[in-house]
Amino acid sequence: MSEETTSLTSSSHGRVSGKSWKAPKSATFRTQCSTGHRSNFEERMKKTTKDNAAKKLETELKQEKHAEKQRRREITLERKNAAEERRRLEEDKAKMGARKTARLRRKAGRTKKIHG
Repeated sequence: MSEETTSLTSSSHGRVSGKSWKAPKSATFRTQCSTGHRSNFEERMKKTTKDNAAKKLETELKQEKHAEKQRRREITLERKNAAEERRRLEEDKAKMGARKTARLRRKAGRTKKIHG
């Protein structure tokens, strides 16, 4: 049998972690980071402004989409209300027509009884 060794990442103190799946930790504070990990203030500010611009664009697009959705919802609601109003007016018209014919019928019945 041949011996195969798996290479493990060593820590900064020379110790080797038994957990090969764990990534090595880096310093929390910027001053303690290695120079390769550090970025200067201008680069960070450029990145921040770029991220802020992307977020602003994203929120504008979301607001436009929401406004369009709201506009469509209002149009649909207006159409629904108009249809309901038309239906109600038709019912009232039919009801008034029925009342008027009933009134005329009663009136005609009275005259028949009086003159009949």
